[in-house]
Amino acid sequence: MRKPRVAFICVHNSCRSHIAEALGKKLGAEIFESYSAGTETKPQINQDAVRLMKEIYQIDMEQDQYSKIIDVLPVIDIVITMGCNVNCPFLPCKHREDWGLDDPSGKSDDEFKITIQTIEDKMKDLIERLPSLL
Repeated sequence: MRKPRVAFICVHNSCRSHIAEALGKKLGAEIFESYSAGTETKPQINQDAVRLMKEIYQIDMEQDQYSKIIDVLPVIDIVITMGCNVNCPFLPCKHREDWGLDDPSGKSDDEFKITIQTIEDKMKDLIERLPSLL
């Protein structure tokens, strides 16, 4: 039986969704597959996010992550939207929730670190709740 698939969705798939994908792979790899995507793409992942994820977790998001649109995702079981303050596209799934995160792009490292910590906390909560969501 395959592991559940969790997709972290944000409009540009350049910052928060990539942080969530990376932390999902680090913290939840034994129980789910982690993906990120958006409705638009950017040429690269936000470089502040890349730098801070390397600094805090020793994760190089550019090693195997890239900005992609939702059309390339496999069948997804759980959709987590990041809180883009727009109507996210419909993606069929068994469970959907919004994490309501402000975009730290262009802000200070402290703002990025708060966002990263919030994503880590929400990820740990998701891991605990996952069996009841499916």
